Amino acid sequence: QVQLVESGGGLVQAGGSATLSCAASGRTLNNYDMAWFRQVPGKEREFVAAIRWSTTSTGYADSVKGRFTISLDKAKNVIYLQMNSLKPDETAVYYCAADRDNFYISLSHTDYTYWGQGTQVTVSS
Repeated sequence: QVQLVESGGGLVQAGGSATLSCAASGRTLNNYDMAWFRQVPGKEREFVAAIRWSTTSTGYADSVKGRFTISLDKAKNVIYLQMNSLKPDETAVYYCAADRDNFYISLSHTDYTYWGQGTQVTVSS
């Protein structure tokens, strides 16, 4: 089992920045991919970014490339999502997720087994 706890959400003005954290525990994560997804009511959970623990290789949704950065602190078992130039339509609940790594880093929420409880990010216009 992997336990994930997100923090860092809140109210941000459009164009502003926020950093989300995800504290992971329960297993050695060296063979895991870690990801951030977001969801608004009535819509499917949307991939934001992912990182492979062992290599720190990353992947991003096209909509956030150049503005968001996913990173790891391996000593603390924390995954970060630095978000810059936030837009109102990025208001969502942001979730941290984990799963055993595979050949490719998956962009699909259905491929991730472990999830945090989510943290709300509200971007005001």
